[in-house]
Amino acid sequence: MIRMVTAARLDRLEADLSAAREHARQASAAANEAFGEHVRELFAVIDRAERAEATTSEVGVLLSLAMEELAAAQKELLLNEVAFRRLRQELEEARQPGRELTLLMHYGRPHTIYRSREDAYADTATHGAPVGARWVPSGESPAAECEWRAEAFIRDAAAQGFRRAFMPAPEPVGGGA
Repeated sequence: MIRMVTAARLDRLEADLSAAREHARQASAAANEAFGEHVRELFAVIDRAERAEATTSEVGVLLSLAMEELAAAQKELLLNEVAFRRLRQELEEARQPGRELTLLMHYGRPHTIYRSREDAYADTATHGAPVGARWVPSGESPAAECEWRAEAFIRDAAAQGFRRAFMPAPEPVGGGA
């Protein structure tokens, strides 16, 4: 079949072609613009995700440090509680009648109180007294003449306090007895 094309039809076809090309150009420009916007949004989302990941890592590190500090504080609290219970027990034991405490004196002046004589002897080494130092019994010489001297005291419930465990024998005054 043969078809005749007129000049008017040819002009219409050229106009349609030109309109289709313009429409294609606009559609391509819109598609490029939409693609660019999607790429920008993608980069923004990736950036937010990377910042969130970095923040999560920082929070994880801070949480880890906080947990370590909490564990250390709990351990210290437990140790303090144990020490507190031990001190409370020592205090209760010290209040029992007949319980002996040792007062360490330095040249007759009170220095420190200990739970036992052995603790007092051991501590004098930290103050410079020789480990094998001669310990003078309470009644042999005046307290002010002895560098280190340990005196035993016991809880006296009747007096609501402490008294010397070993009282020196009273000496007669003026030779009369």
